[in-house]
Amino acid sequence: MLNKIRVEIELLGRHIEVLDAVVEHQPIGIIKLSELLSLPFHRIRYSLRVLEQYGYIRASPTGAVATPDAGELLHHLDESLDELIRLLDSIKKNNQMRADKGK
Repeated sequence: MLNKIRVEIELLGRHIEVLDAVVEHQPIGIIKLSELLSLPFHRIRYSLRVLEQYGYIRASPTGAVATPDAGELLHHLDESLDELIRLLDSIKKNNQMRADKGK
């Protein structure tokens, strides 16, 4: 169960990395992104598809470009990650309390 969550977090990291590159180098195509990030085409393509589905990028004749939603996501990313960290810390503390009760 936790391994699946780990994989999803790693995937999120890649999507954010791709989004950052699009924002910085837009418009940019798959080949250039692949070279820039040292990732295979199929991974870049998948991340672009996910980012487009969420409305963070859009396709253009010259490559991917970021939408205003991308700026919002990146602007509030630290806050959103801090929320997730607080949630995980709460789960960890509850688990530690259960473990301490069992001693």
